[in-house]
Amino acid sequence: MGAYQDAWRRSVEQPEEFWGEAAAGISWYRQPDRVLDDSNAPMHRWFPGGELNTCYNALDRHVEAGRGSQLALIYDSPVTQTKRTYTYDELLDEVARTAGALRDLGVGRGDRVVIYMPMIPEALMAMLACARIGAIHSVVFGGFAAHELAMRIDDAAPKVVVSASCGIEVNRVIEYKPLLDAAIDEATNKPASCLIVQRPEAPATMVAGRDHEWGPVVAAAAPAPCVPVAATDPLYILYTSGTTGRPKGVVRDNGGHAVALHWSMANIYDTAPGEVFWAASDVGWVVGHSYIVYAPLLAGSTTVLYEGKPVGTPDAGAFWRVISEWGVKTLFTAPTGFRAIKRDDPDGKLMAAYDLSRFRYLFLAGERLDPETYLWASEHLGVPVIDHWWQTETGWPVAANLVGLEALPIKPGSPTVPVPGFNVQIVNETGEPAAPDTEGLILLKLPLPPGCMSGVWGDDQKFIDTYLSHTPGYYLTGDGGHFDPDGYLFVMGRVDDVINVAGHRLSTGEIEEIIASHPNVAECAVIGVADTLKGQVPRGLAVLKSGVTRDHDEVAAELVQLVRDRLGAVASLRQVDIVDALPKTRSGKVLRKSMRAIADGVDMPVPSTIDNPATLDALRPVLRPQG
Repeated sequence: MGAYQDAWRRSVEQPEEFWGEAAAGISWYRQPDRVLDDSNAPMHRWFPGGELNTCYNALDRHVEAGRGSQLALIYDSPVTQTKRTYTYDELLDEVARTAGALRDLGVGRGDRVVIYMPMIPEALMAMLACARIGAIHSVVFGGFAAHELAMRIDDAAPKVVVSASCGIEVNRVIEYKPLLDAAIDEATNKPASCLIVQRPEAPATMVAGRDHEWGPVVAAAAPAPCVPVAATDPLYILYTSGTTGRPKGVVRDNGGHAVALHWSMANIYDTAPGEVFWAASDVGWVVGHSYIVYAPLLAGSTTVLYEGKPVGTPDAGAFWRVISEWGVKTLFTAPTGFRAIKRDDPDGKLMAAYDLSRFRYLFLAGERLDPETYLWASEHLGVPVIDHWWQTETGWPVAANLVGLEALPIKPGSPTVPVPGFNVQIVNETGEPAAPDTEGLILLKLPLPPGCMSGVWGDDQKFIDTYLSHTPGYYLTGDGGHFDPDGYLFVMGRVDDVINVAGHRLSTGEIEEIIASHPNVAECAVIGVADTLKGQVPRGLAVLKSGVTRDHDEVAAELVQLVRDRLGAVASLRQVDIVDALPKTRSGKVLRKSMRAIADGVDMPVPSTIDNPATLDALRPVLRPQG
């Protein structure tokens, strides 16, 4: 671990020197007075006194450097049979005019703009346009329920909402405008204006005086110049999913965000200017913010905006088609997408039709990468399959294999090592450092590096109470895991996913690994359910690979025995149900908390983040306690 170890050690021992050097990769209107301000700990601030503009760093400076004709954005929409490309010149023109349109609607520095959009270029343009004029954007995942949108509108108090008439899924059109209208009716802090992209699949009815159509308004606007903002000024608010009561808005600053994401593209993802980087996520999630919109453009790379699915648009070869057609070097997506591909095309036959010769890396994050999925992808793709771990709150990877700095041997089940800047610590239940191979709580020693959340919108105390008060001087990740003797980090999932069976602490992730290793299983989930004798016992749910026609009871019995053989009787796994699908969020995370609630007989509303409510409804009779 030569280059990596040197970088990590310097980043935690001399953070101001390390991040001061990284900041040289960004263009500043005014250089920072210092790198780190720790005078108000634990509320640290990066690059105080510095002034910059994130949009300038993402677009203008590349054009000024003579690379305006280089491809900046690829829009690929199999659900509408549409493909469009934008050079840096073209994207800059679109964004500057969008910024002008927002300015004409009264948006200025520090104002908020809520963006409620599908995966279309205008979503990315709206985000960059806000950054251009110093406004703060808050993207809400397109299609969120009206009440959830209303809560976010009330909390952010936007001057303008940018939306579209509809979003398009594999087999359905979701009309956004009625949801937006209902949300504004419910909200107390009503926006002055709405800017609406009319899509032909479902044109929206406009409200006179409030609603403005994107096309003519943007076309008529004069381009807006970049507005210098303080490095510590907010760039965006992103509300964490599944919040109750007042939403929790993660705030990201301009300076630390630009420095960290720019540094990450070369060092973590080994992606250079002009190379094609594809994050198959959504702009509504943190991955979309960081690695569809900002990081690739800050690095001068080409980003892919994909309006489709891993399967069904039209088949399990969709990803290979995009990689081949656009020359993608690096793909970043969620393990659940690959489990869906593996389920529909278990032998990887659809890959043979595409030229993947320019494809170099597959990065996976968002859910724990089970070794079975890792092995399948590695075998069929023949490129490094890299698990990495991070959170909405951190904004970029906490642990990864930094292939651009020093590629390390891969260990299935591990996101490899802490990224420079992140001082990861594992502590036991008493708060003492945990020995290697001993499970504990994952903490991050303060200060967090640049790019992490700088607070909770409108409520700094909530930030301290939620994340910084558990162990003074540390950030609470809420995840559990361990280091192995080689310093590799293993993240076993949320602490909620560690169950206590008759005094024995068991990771549901460990049990899932075993079930997923069965040759008939495509994906699975294990939850802990209440038990009067043992406190908790695990319940398993498994989805079989496409084409498996074996008796379900027979497969379930094999899975129970497999866990008993590998983990021992202490696991107390007695039941595995074979199901058609697992309930997931739109970002692909399995809704374990909802399944636990059903199994424990707790009345819990269906999460607004769910992708398909029918999958959860189908599991109710399976999970619901009898009698």
